[in-house]
Amino acid sequence: MRLILIAAATLALSQPAAAEDARTIISKAAEVAGGETWLSPATLRLEGRAEFYAPNQPGVVRRAESYVMWRVLDPNRTVAHGPEGKVRITARSGGKLLFDVGYDGETTWNEKGVVPKAEADAYWAANFGFGIIRMALKQGFKLERAPDRTVDGHALDMVRIVDPSGQATLFGIDAKSRYIRYMGFATPRGWHERVYDDFVFFRSPRWLQARSVTLFYNGVRQNTVYWDKAVVGQPIDPATLAMPASYGAKP
Repeated sequence: MRLILIAAATLALSQPAAAEDARTIISKAAEVAGGETWLSPATLRLEGRAEFYAPNQPGVVRRAESYVMWRVLDPNRTVAHGPEGKVRITARSGGKLLFDVGYDGETTWNEKGVVPKAEADAYWAANFGFGIIRMALKQGFKLERAPDRTVDGHALDMVRIVDPSGQATLFGIDAKSRYIRYMGFATPRGWHERVYDDFVFFRSPRWLQARSVTLFYNGVRQNTVYWDKAVVGQPIDPATLAMPASYGAKP
């Protein structure tokens, strides 16, 4: 009997602690990232550089020495993978424009002019997704646990966020630090993943920023963005988010 009791005790000690539920994991991640400021930033400007990889040409890299993103965020966002608020992303190399794309709240445009709606919807559906984690604790969203995994040596608690329209996004939260290290979702281009690393805290306001973000489509690395600067909650000139006149007039 004693041997049985000892074996049972040993077995009990070897059992893993009860896993936290999805809501608790997201709540802790939000608090670590900056709390209310992180959950509800009115605006965001990120500045850095980027590297773009040719899918079928290993070793071929196109570099953007200047990579800037401006965001005006929608506090009532409900769609995970569609345009929301306002956004502009500009990439330059040696002073030369590589690309410029934006959404002014109604129209998507790039350096060639206005982008047709169907094309624009497909573009944003393959690119937008991270911000929905800020909405996940609100009514109408469904949170689910998924099998945990390890990414770049970091053990991640996996959580699936399903928006009110049924679109799902998979997030990986560091089991120790609670940093958001992974995101994945289905897109018109295939399975899209992002891996976040090199975290730093900015002050005034407190803001956790991943300075390295690598994007993959169907397992193939597409680009890595290196963020050097984050400006949170400061006014953005409306003209910055409008299509430049030189790109052509709206239809």
